[in-house]
Amino acid sequence: MNNIAEIKKLTLAYDGSTVIRDLSFDIKKGEILLITGENGSGKSTLIKALLGLIKPVSGKVSFTCNVKGGIGYLPQTSQNEKSFPATVREVVYSGFVGNLRHGMFLPKDAEGIYRRALELTGISSVEKRCFSELSGGQQQRVLLSRALCASRHALILDEPTNGLDPESASHMYSIITSLKHHEGLTVVMVSHDLETSVSLADRVLHLCCDGAFCCRAEEYFERVRAVHRENRGGTAHECNCGLPHEHHTDTERQEN
Repeated sequence: MNNIAEIKKLTLAYDGSTVIRDLSFDIKKGEILLITGENGSGKSTLIKALLGLIKPVSGKVSFTCNVKGGIGYLPQTSQNEKSFPATVREVVYSGFVGNLRHGMFLPKDAEGIYRRALELTGISSVEKRCFSELSGGQQQRVLLSRALCASRHALILDEPTNGLDPESASHMYSIITSLKHHEGLTVVMVSHDLETSVSLADRVLHLCCDGAFCCRAEEYFERVRAVHRENRGGTAHECNCGLPHEHHTDTERQEN
């Protein structure tokens, strides 16, 4: 599997404070890479660096030439954005803005890309409706369609099922896996829904106070527990990465 991006010795800062230090990993073509970790660990800052929205303190992010500048992004949405007064077509077509030829013209195949995006996300039937009138699940699929119009190669999804009911979340996950398996897209996804998202991912990038690492998804849960054990130094500490820390020593566990 070829890499579409390589991140080397990346150090990032937010509001003057270092949030990620000396991080190295790659993004492989056609994979689902899950990014997870505790609040404040730098997930959102890392996404901004991948999108080229912020400059690293040190290190670099390198994309292959056919992907750089062509990444579809699904951000976390606010209530104001959900009430935006526009039609579904207008919202989805806004995904082409970053790829206008000469800053003015849509791609020649824009309508075909648009139709395909609606088909892949299952929202063709609502394209004439107002975005604000849709359900939360439908709105999220509209925004995913917009991201698909921005790129045919790679997507970055920030909490794509946040706020959705279980049925809508399941539908969204099905679409994401289909985009990987049937369309060959690379998906970088941030999620706190570990139980489901790890099962869909190929690899997991974990950011935590105990250290960052990237591993195969099937190794993740044991790997993160091992990191907690190795780095806690026998002292209890708080962490909200979503997985338990084992604060007892082996002797204490045997006695209990």
